[in-house]
Amino acid sequence: MAESDALFWIRFWGVRGTVPTPGPSTVRYGGNTACIEVGCGSARLIFDLGTGARELGNTLLDNGPCDAHVFLTHTHLDHVGGFPFFRPAYCETNRFQIWAGHLQAQALTLKSTLKSLMSKPLFPVPIDVMHARIDFHDFRAGERLSPAGGVDITTAPLRHPGGATAYRVDFAGRSFALVTDTEHTPGKPDKTVLQLIAGCDLVIYDSTYDDATFERFLGWGHSTWQEGVRLCRQAGAKRLAAFHHDPESDDERLAQVEAALGAALPGSLVAVEGMVLEP
Repeated sequence: MAESDALFWIRFWGVRGTVPTPGPSTVRYGGNTACIEVGCGSARLIFDLGTGARELGNTLLDNGPCDAHVFLTHTHLDHVGGFPFFRPAYCETNRFQIWAGHLQAQALTLKSTLKSLMSKPLFPVPIDVMHARIDFHDFRAGERLSPAGGVDITTAPLRHPGGATAYRVDFAGRSFALVTDTEHTPGKPDKTVLQLIAGCDLVIYDSTYDDATFERFLGWGHSTWQEGVRLCRQAGAKRLAAFHHDPESDDERLAQVEAALGAALPGSLVAVEGMVLEP
């Protein structure tokens, strides 16, 4: 399905968590870190700027001036590492409004955080060389946002070191939620997440681990595809897309997860780099 064929569509440019994983064992599902592009009619939304944002940016340059809203789940490197290489940000004909909901609680700002990312000794050129019109918006997770006509975004805080934000997008009678970088408590469904995803057509969920390995990584701030299934069932959400794949999960492992996930919640799938879905 081409993006232009649908009013409301989602494209995955990066599906990996933690660190990029190039190589022959990740060709099928992809090795770039988190970046999702969403079309809501004429409005363009981007969620996270991991390394997948580089290729997204190259595509945007081919389509003329761009005006988009960028929503960050948080600012760990696997979610912002593509920002310095996002070429449309260097072009003065483009406009981006970048949002983050986790930094005010730490007395930080989004602009200063991204400025630090592009500063010595970490990066050779400063953020000032980006000539696009870029507006930075800090908010508190839990607020509602309306970035464009008919686009309603609900936000919620997640359990992750340093904080993270979940997003639900409602548009044209359909909905999807992005819930990544969150750690659950076994046997105690997260009420905040349940409320956010209630009745969603599609839930993109942090599936870094599985139930068999989860306890070895307590405190790392991630979840499992099985918990995603449990949450979707309880919340009446229709489909799950497993996301934020562990760098140690190769194509063979993810294919096994996809088979089990599809059996557990029909219509569900493992997110693949380049995949385009309708909610």
